[in-house]
Amino acid sequence: MAKSSQVAPRETLTITGLLGDFRLLLILFVSFRLMLVLVYQPLIIQGNERGMSAGGDFQTYFQLGSFSEDGLLPFRDWWSEFPPIPSVINVVLNQLTNQSYSGFAMLYGLLMLAIDIGNLILVRRIGTRLHGANTGMALAWVYALLLAPLVISWWAFEGMAAFALLLALNWLLEKRDIPSAVAAGIGALIKFTPALLIGAALRFRPPRLAVRYLLIVSAIFGGVYLLLFAQNAAMTVPSLTAQFSKASYQTVWALLDGNYRTGNFGAAADRLDPANANVLQGNPPVIPGWLRLLAAAAIGVFVYARTRRFDERGIAAFVAITLLIFFLQAQGWSPQWLAQIIPLLLLCFPTRDGIIGLILLSFVTFAEYPFLFIRTGDTNGVITGSLVPLFVILILVRTGILVVYALILYRKLRQEAAA
Repeated sequence: MAKSSQVAPRETLTITGLLGDFRLLLILFVSFRLMLVLVYQPLIIQGNERGMSAGGDFQTYFQLGSFSEDGLLPFRDWWSEFPPIPSVINVVLNQLTNQSYSGFAMLYGLLMLAIDIGNLILVRRIGTRLHGANTGMALAWVYALLLAPLVISWWAFEGMAAFALLLALNWLLEKRDIPSAVAAGIGALIKFTPALLIGAALRFRPPRLAVRYLLIVSAIFGGVYLLLFAQNAAMTVPSLTAQFSKASYQTVWALLDGNYRTGNFGAAADRLDPANANVLQGNPPVIPGWLRLLAAAAIGVFVYARTRRFDERGIAAFVAITLLIFFLQAQGWSPQWLAQIIPLLLLCFPTRDGIIGLILLSFVTFAEYPFLFIRTGDTNGVITGSLVPLFVILILVRTGILVVYALILYRKLRQEAAA
């Protein structure tokens, strides 16, 4: 009898299997970023920044951290426009890298890479909870392929604020309110935005639990600031007030004010005098900041009162619209805010149109900065001449995109959840 020849089945991975392998996604996510920085190492050459960190804030962070070489510490001897955690990181990394900018930037970028891995994991975890395993995995792939989170991880510490925001949201969805409040409180020591989850707690939790959430966030934030005020109140106050008192930039408010420049606080050496935090570098506002904030609060209360969707997708949508309202009322705009906006909107709009909107938002943002502003070297960073019409169009388009997302989020919140 002839022997039948049988070919042993070979283990293969279908395309579905490949895309569904989260470990493979993590390997690709990390290796792509590590290889990219090997090719484009951050360097200072003849006073000019080169590599992955060019155009970002790492050089300013390095200069601030360098104060520690003379024994000068943040919130004691110099002020920052941000809460304390970023300044502490600047000092620690400066000490670890022994005054080497390249080493400082590399270490900072690697820290942001580690945090962005956390953001990727949270996007998948929250996406799976809200929309199912397949969509959660798809959202992780989309996040990994978007350029903005990668670029911003080598520009600023915004990814840390995004991580705190997503972590607090994840635990809020899981009804782990105390860890969520702790994450929001610590996140508020990075940037103020994670504290916006207090609004979601007030809307989606019973009064007793909502008050507990508020108290935990306030205790963490207030406790740290009490210590900082006891150390040096003059150097601590600017971290709470400077962002709200500087001139408008890159927003419709800046167009009204005639401020056609990016926002800044001058040289690092200016941080040694707290009086410099109140120096207005631009035209004063036509519409006062308190009025913008009051209008934003009124819109927030309106959304709060009109919300009818109380499921987990409603919580995510409420957090997202709160963040957008906060950013839209701000006198300025920073490209790094995409690090917080993108994951939240991905989670709320897991559709082709939603993703295309984020791509368009990223295009408009990077067309404005650095593409447009890099052409202002002869005017000391001020948009002039033929650049003005394009500058105005980019601001209006970007603002319009954010407003459209906010309106659709409001519409979602007006819809009752399916039974």
